[in-house]
Amino acid sequence: MVLTFETPLAEALGDGPAKQLARGFEMATVGDLLGHYPRRYAERGKLTPIAEIPVGEQATIIAQVISAQSRPMRNRRGTILSVEIGDGTDTMSLTFFGQAWRAQELLPGRRGIFSGKVGMYRDVVQFSHPEYEMFVDDEEQPDDAEDWADTPVPLYSATSTVRSWEIAKFVGQALDDLGDVPDPASDELRAAQKLLPAREALERIHRPRRESDYRVARHTLRVHEALVMQTALLQQRRVVSALETAPRPAAPGGLLERFDAAMPFTLTADQQTVGDEIARDLVSGSPMNRLVQGEVGSGKTLVALRAMLQVAESAAQSALIAPTEVLAGQHLRSITKMLGPDLAAELLPTLITGQMTTSERRRAALRVASGQARIVVGTHALLSDKTTFAELGFVVVDEQHRFGVEQREALRAKGDNPHVLVLTATPIPRTVAMTVFGDLDVSTIRTMPSGRAGISTFVAPIAEKPGWFSRVWQRTAEEVAQGRQAFVVCAAIDTDESSTGPKEDGSVLDAPQDDDQKGPRFGVVQVARMLAQQEATRDLRIAMLHGRLPGEEKDAIMQAFARGEIDVLVATTVIEVGVDVPNASTMVILDADRFGVSQLHQLRGRVGRGSVPGLCLLVTEALEHSDARERVEAVAATLDGFELAEVDLELRGEGDVLGDAQSGGRSSLRVLRVVKDAKLIQEARVVAQGILDEDPTLERHPGLAELLAARVSSDELAALRKN
Repeated sequence: MVLTFETPLAEALGDGPAKQLARGFEMATVGDLLGHYPRRYAERGKLTPIAEIPVGEQATIIAQVISAQSRPMRNRRGTILSVEIGDGTDTMSLTFFGQAWRAQELLPGRRGIFSGKVGMYRDVVQFSHPEYEMFVDDEEQPDDAEDWADTPVPLYSATSTVRSWEIAKFVGQALDDLGDVPDPASDELRAAQKLLPAREALERIHRPRRESDYRVARHTLRVHEALVMQTALLQQRRVVSALETAPRPAAPGGLLERFDAAMPFTLTADQQTVGDEIARDLVSGSPMNRLVQGEVGSGKTLVALRAMLQVAESAAQSALIAPTEVLAGQHLRSITKMLGPDLAAELLPTLITGQMTTSERRRAALRVASGQARIVVGTHALLSDKTTFAELGFVVVDEQHRFGVEQREALRAKGDNPHVLVLTATPIPRTVAMTVFGDLDVSTIRTMPSGRAGISTFVAPIAEKPGWFSRVWQRTAEEVAQGRQAFVVCAAIDTDESSTGPKEDGSVLDAPQDDDQKGPRFGVVQVARMLAQQEATRDLRIAMLHGRLPGEEKDAIMQAFARGEIDVLVATTVIEVGVDVPNASTMVILDADRFGVSQLHQLRGRVGRGSVPGLCLLVTEALEHSDARERVEAVAATLDGFELAEVDLELRGEGDVLGDAQSGGRSSLRVLRVVKDAKLIQEARVVAQGILDEDPTLERHPGLAELLAARVSSDELAALRKN
């Protein structure tokens, strides 16, 4: 049987292996399997440093057997086989219960690949019942034994049920039966970039005979991946730009002009520039597809509101979707306040969330369906079939990284090719913007409105200076004494205070010594209780806010805080974006090392929003010079979110920025790295643009067309855009 990338694994390998690969890696086709490239390579003649393998995790190593001894078990029948393996410097043990026969395979001097979960027993690293595959004996080695010893051994990301060498076996089966491989590169590109033919690249990355094989194969596959991705993004941009939609011009003396005339301040240069770009998009006759990125408090909502007013002049509606009810409610209040009583009465801004009562939801839905509400703000409830619009002309997506592309498209589908504006307060490095948001035009607001007092940021390293923990609360109380308010952010709602977390007197329990103790030290519940009892803060008005509270209660708490009825709000990251309380001066972030750089910057942006100077205290137990501490120190060192975005990318690597943890789905980036390969991605975009200009339907580029269909599914594009 000749296989293709689309061949189901059950047909290629049989039902058993197909089910294993589907369970372990969500693989369905031969293309999925062959796209599971080795994560690293080892040589048969070189041993893996045992000191580097991670305790508590699955690991695969190459090692040499030193000794194997079988002895009877003490309390029951049977034997224990203890095997010592080493790398020439360190040793570890393998333990097998009731399997003394394995000593015939695990002979001293033999080398092999060993895989299992790394544990510790009596201070010795060990594998318990590991899987292994022994290399051939010295006397059985081929004539070119030296070459054999240097041949790279591909090591794959594996699971407890599918081992690295089993994946290698499955890959080998698929390669043996694979037919023609689609090649996205033209002859000219292949010569210019020194690329291998696609089939040869797959062979060399999975079955290299020397190190140079997999290196040139990786380069080839990186170029292929960049070209396929950029072509997909540019195609999507072209599809949107080819659609037609109703132009939405602003009229002389209309809503936008009235709003601008009543505005008590002038737009910043960036707000004006971005506003002009959006205004031009709205009258072009093609749907706008634009991303606006800007610092916290830079005026993105104002820019979006001015666009809503321009759209409303043609009696069309605008919908703003936010990721949380707190943020949606905040947006509605902010928009209503900016509009003023006259315009608000005319446009009837309306909120729709999942936590509204049935009667409230029905009334709101009627205003939206009838067209009375020309500005609609909501959460995922806007995507419900129960929410219909009279004429949806404009969609605003706030904090795009919280949504998938399918949600954006679901909202777009409620109108007739409406314009789309995406907002993010998470500055995006240029390489990420080009890779992830390549189908969007990108606008940036860098300048901040005048009249802001600024923010001072300090790190409180309480592992080294425990006395600083009580000083954090004294400093918070000093700010409140001046009539200001404070946020305290925790990484958890509730923690087990018997083993971690703060004491009621405000001191900190001894840091946990167990390496497996990885939970947050501070929870909202414990910190609120502590602040209510210690001397510096016990007389303050303290409230809690977190995701387990009902929507109405969360909204009531935020409104009370905004009115100044709460001094200290102890919360989770539910207050991360969109919360605007100008009187809030202090942001205390506990377990600061548990947050990402961009998230810390977002949280910090909740204070210093008015004339009151902001103070941000980053409380951490991370040790000096550790990666976690570096993240916290980086945030304290600058207020420039765009600079921090680049730092974040360097510290965490693009695997986290574009990977599973943030995307909620598999990333289609397999060998491409947006930091290291930035130049390559830029070049691929130019090549892709040229190809589409000359051959829009890709008739003359069948390999590229086939890979686009096979590798860039809608799910993969959605996973990319969730970052």
